[in-house]
Amino acid sequence: MLIEEAHENGARYSKACEVVGISLRTLQRWKRGCLNDRRKGSKKTVPRKVSQEAREEIVAVCNEPRFRDQTPYEIVPQLLTEGRYLASESTIYRILRDRDLLHHRSELRVRHCHSKPPERRATGPNQVYTWDITYMGRTIRGLFYYAYVVTDIFDKSIVGWAVHAEESEAHSRALFERILKGRRIGLKALHADNGHPMKGVSLMALLIDLKVAVSHSRPRTSNDNPYIESLFKTMKYHVTYPKAFETLEDARQWMGEFVNWYNTEHKHSSIGYVTPHQMRYGQAKAIFEQRNRALQLAREIHPERWGSRPAREWNINREVVLNPDKK
Repeated sequence: MLIEEAHENGARYSKACEVVGISLRTLQRWKRGCLNDRRKGSKKTVPRKVSQEAREEIVAVCNEPRFRDQTPYEIVPQLLTEGRYLASESTIYRILRDRDLLHHRSELRVRHCHSKPPERRATGPNQVYTWDITYMGRTIRGLFYYAYVVTDIFDKSIVGWAVHAEESEAHSRALFERILKGRRIGLKALHADNGHPMKGVSLMALLIDLKVAVSHSRPRTSNDNPYIESLFKTMKYHVTYPKAFETLEDARQWMGEFVNWYNTEHKHSSIGYVTPHQMRYGQAKAIFEQRNRALQLAREIHPERWGSRPAREWNINREVVLNPDKK
């Protein structure tokens, strides 16, 4: 070795060790038979290291069809049941990680397909409803009340609501029993979010019994339910909306007042700046006719303001579409 050669040529062991970057004690240990190079960055011999042949066997086993979709913590017990041991779970995990094989190992990939909800069309009230649940903050940090709201996409009316201290399928069913049962409204379709309270068995059974077609939004896709999202934004930005509600009764009282304001006073842009109830109960037609007469009269008095352009005409939307199909 270099150190012995330097020593034979007159160098002291301590100086020679300093040059090659080891201590004198390390040299002494090497001479006693411990020949591992302990310098930082040197290659270490690990007695327990899995051999290359064993690593290849582990990779091959994990890629077998029966193990392609399983983790090391599932593979090892199964192999032990068969009387076979390759390595520990953590060792197999490291080997798979080094080979970039921690993902789905089959040539076929698991496909998670969430198709667009079906198109829903409404040409009048009580044909297509949409609904959702939104949080209402409480004075106790981290706790909420929950507003269940159902709206008609044609005239934007809130046709049913409830506020509870929890999200529950039972509350959802009770709300729709109150809205639908015993009323001849001919509801064709209902669209909702994809949470459990919207997809519970008893609620779905009720809707199927009433022959209502049900659809749900895709995960994390608010655009699938735009009308209810717009309503919730109007609700949360209303000037009277408090930062928090002290009691459930306070939340219910505020919600009742908001629903009354929304249905009877709020001029909705998407229905021609009339209230939802004016559209729902046929008053919008007379309002639009009055606006058209006023515009026509103004055009006759001041034709220069319009030139050759016709006066704007206010009309009722004959059809409202939820989740339209691409043309």
